[in-house]
Amino acid sequence: MPRFFIDPADIGATHIQLDPETLAHIRVLRLGPKESFIVSDGTGLDYRCILTGDTAEILDKRENRAEPRLCCTVYLAFTRGERMEYAIQKSVELGAAAIRLFPAERCVVRYDAKALPKKVARFEKIALEAAKQSGRGVVPAITVLSDVKTAMEEATTADCPLFCYELETKNSLRAALTETPNPETVSLVIGPEGGFTEAEVALAQTAGLRPITLGQRILRAETAPVAALAAVLFWAEEM
Repeated sequence: MPRFFIDPADIGATHIQLDPETLAHIRVLRLGPKESFIVSDGTGLDYRCILTGDTAEILDKRENRAEPRLCCTVYLAFTRGERMEYAIQKSVELGAAAIRLFPAERCVVRYDAKALPKKVARFEKIALEAAKQSGRGVVPAITVLSDVKTAMEEATTADCPLFCYELETKNSLRAALTETPNPETVSLVIGPEGGFTEAEVALAQTAGLRPITLGQRILRAETAPVAALAAVLFWAEEM
């Protein structure tokens, strides 16, 4: 069933005011007067509707059941455009609560102040479309942090703060999750194509992040967040 996200302020008791972009999309789909679709308010409530002119008539309201109980934030170092877009798209599909982007020393791309807003707008559009496709009730926020230190310090506020490091050999993802008493929040910090530097690894450990291995094989920068997030949600019985 088609899904659209609408500002909660546009949702009334019986009808929803559709913005021009959403209305145009609905008409492109050629939905008939009796064909229902879902409007989400972005906070976890879904409304089943039918089109009535420029508004949507509410048939019923229900809580969205696609949002994971475990709140998992993904921290991604900047990677090349198509790799970053893939990581964002799949993280949203899987159920990431939020995505934080940050520069690291070995990042092969840098975004200047002029180019960054356009990039973020592109990433937000990808997140929105992925949320629609996967039936999410919330569109995860895409936030850009100023530096790796800020990212690592923020990541440590989670109940289970994890630092995915290709040279870690002992501490597993399963062990880290199992040894954390009833975690409600998890953070996953993922490095760039060239990996983290020794100084950044030391910074992560000082900040309180827990280094973990994702297995014997070294994963690409866009694969690691997908694999790690899927594993976390499987462990949490969300998959």
